[in-house]
Amino acid sequence: MAQLIADKRDVDFVLHEQFSIGDFSEYEKFSDYNKKTIDMIMKEAVNLAVKEILPLQKISDEGCVFDAGKVSVPKEYHKVYKNYCEGGWLAMYDDPEWGGQGMPKTVSLAANEYFYGACNSFMLFHMLSHGAAKLIENYGTEDQKNKCLKNMYSGKWSGTMLLTEPEAGSDVGALTTSAVKNPDGTYSIKGQKIFISGGEQDMVENIIHPTLARIEGAPEGTRGISLFLVPKFRINDDGSLGEFNNVECTGIEHKMGLHGNCTCSLDLGGKGECIGTLIGEENKGMAAMFQMMNEARQMVGLQGFANATASYIYAMNYARERRQTKHMTAAPGSGPAFIIEHPDVKRQLLFMKSHVEGMRSLIYYGGLLYDKMAVSDNADEKAALSGILEVLTPIIKGYITDRAFEVCSYGVQVYGGYGFIEEYPVAQLLRDTRIFQIYEGTNGIQSIDLLGRKLGMKKGKPFMDFLNEIQKTLSEAMKVNEVKEIAADFSAYFEKYAKTAKILGEKAGSDDVLKAFSFSHPFLETTGDLSMAWMLLWRASVAAPKVGQKKKDDNFYKGQINTARYFIKTILPVSSGKLDAIAQTDGSIADMEDAMFGSK
Repeated sequence: MAQLIADKRDVDFVLHEQFSIGDFSEYEKFSDYNKKTIDMIMKEAVNLAVKEILPLQKISDEGCVFDAGKVSVPKEYHKVYKNYCEGGWLAMYDDPEWGGQGMPKTVSLAANEYFYGACNSFMLFHMLSHGAAKLIENYGTEDQKNKCLKNMYSGKWSGTMLLTEPEAGSDVGALTTSAVKNPDGTYSIKGQKIFISGGEQDMVENIIHPTLARIEGAPEGTRGISLFLVPKFRINDDGSLGEFNNVECTGIEHKMGLHGNCTCSLDLGGKGECIGTLIGEENKGMAAMFQMMNEARQMVGLQGFANATASYIYAMNYARERRQTKHMTAAPGSGPAFIIEHPDVKRQLLFMKSHVEGMRSLIYYGGLLYDKMAVSDNADEKAALSGILEVLTPIIKGYITDRAFEVCSYGVQVYGGYGFIEEYPVAQLLRDTRIFQIYEGTNGIQSIDLLGRKLGMKKGKPFMDFLNEIQKTLSEAMKVNEVKEIAADFSAYFEKYAKTAKILGEKAGSDDVLKAFSFSHPFLETTGDLSMAWMLLWRASVAAPKVGQKKKDDNFYKGQINTARYFIKTILPVSSGKLDAIAQTDGSIADMEDAMFGSK
């Protein structure tokens, strides 16, 4: 039977052969999670994803319904939501004190790959609930934690994040939502928020809204933003639900994709008092919210990747079943070949495969860094691991979602005309994937973050640590005969990239700043290509010595070597040309004035 959603063999390879996640069971924190247990978890995740969540995908496209301030999700969601929550899947890697399972984060990412690949619209409700709960766990008062966390991690309550306003999108500092302190220490919140995923829905008893607002008299811009816990229903001292908190849903958006997740406009305090309690310190809301946003950005990368891997699996299965046109070298009179045998279809599938597998390793690697921090008692090591993860965050969010959309577009192409017809799954995957390049900070903002902040952060140490990790993989690959040649090719790209990064970083801190940031997105692309090649070379180095050990695995391992070869020999030369353009930093973009784009 053809696989659905993701390649289980490849998931197992990354978990157990590339990263050896089962070895974390040697630490007390993860002692219950040996390889056997991890495999059992993954088996259950696949069953839930394929049997229950995947059937929601087509249904989700019919959308949610708004009526007089209430939002109804597709009725089929409710049973699956109950089963998902009862299985403890929402809080896989979280503290058991608050209802979490305490497993390695890498394992949770692998399970989530299946869940999100099955139905992103359904899973987006959980993504934001988890992020909101984590925010309260890290920054909330004991009272906020005691009242909210178990309810949120269990899925009894959900969560959102309230940042965007009609006049404050990417420029969060321009927000106008106000907070007035009350005698009892609470705050009266008033304002409007838009583009709120899951801002109103009927699967839960209560919705917790971490909300950015400005306290009266606070400084302008982001320096004066505070963070508040604003529930849909107020929470009594004993934890029971109180009266409606005047968080009114005024409508939902009609979108290109992700129809099964409602994107809401909310009015806070417009028809009565809306009460919030401070999370963290006054005027330090952005610092706290960035923690949630960073988790969300990493998960958005996983969202895009999950759709990409599903599209790849569908395209691969289709190409193996669809006959069209005889093979170029077939004998006269031969019938049509399976399209997977045609060179251009192979090219498209190999582009998809190389990116999907590189994405999988990079996303799981982010989980690996998190797990290493969780078991380390060395402050310097933790700081270094955290720094590398910070460098990788705009790559995971920005580069991966850019390439995920491209992969999904190839999925449509492999299907040909059928791919453009909504009856087939790849069309919806393409539509659903487009938003990932935009929300949680557009990919242009991710590129600015990479160049403007991550490149020089802490005097460049995290970025150098990132490059040093790549260098370690290169050094090991040079010892493996089967991958020596492609390792040498990658090494040349790596050296050129490092020089270009230095040039661009210097220009970003000079009078050429506008020219430099005109190339921030190409720099994100080339950094992403570097990261993909790193992961694929790592995979090939692990796979090569195993060829011939078990005949049933030979094609898989040979495929790892050839996939890395394809990417390094075919994709990196194009990326190398982008490095030339970045190093030159031509001023045509910076010099282009408004009127030069065309008449008004």
